[in-house]
Amino acid sequence: MFLQLGHTKLDAYTITRQFIKECYLAVSQFPHEEKFNLTQQIKRAALSVHLNPAEGSSRKSDIERKRYYEIARGSIIEVDAAFDVASDLGYCSAESLSTLGEILVKCFKYLSALISSIRIN
Repeated sequence: MFLQLGHTKLDAYTITRQFIKECYLAVSQFPHEEKFNLTQQIKRAALSVHLNPAEGSSRKSDIERKRYYEIARGSIIEVDAAFDVASDLGYCSAESLSTLGEILVKCFKYLSALISSIRIN
């Protein structure tokens, strides 16, 4: 927000911010009894998708930076799996999450490209 570092200009930065917003909107529709379970897990994982690449971009080592990107990509998979469970429980449907799904796929692709761009000997 204040630093305006290079990573904030990446498409991945913009799309992961949208991803968090869509996740938070989706879980706001979950039953209240899920407030401290599935809802919080999805929120934490969604934040990880955005925050890990931001932190990783400050690392000098390619190995470290790549690891942060890999953690973020793993969190995308975690969110996807959590929404499978939420759908099974009747909290949401694929149709109601279509925008989130499109953004999730974009995040996965952008992070995969960042990971692939780092060549480690």
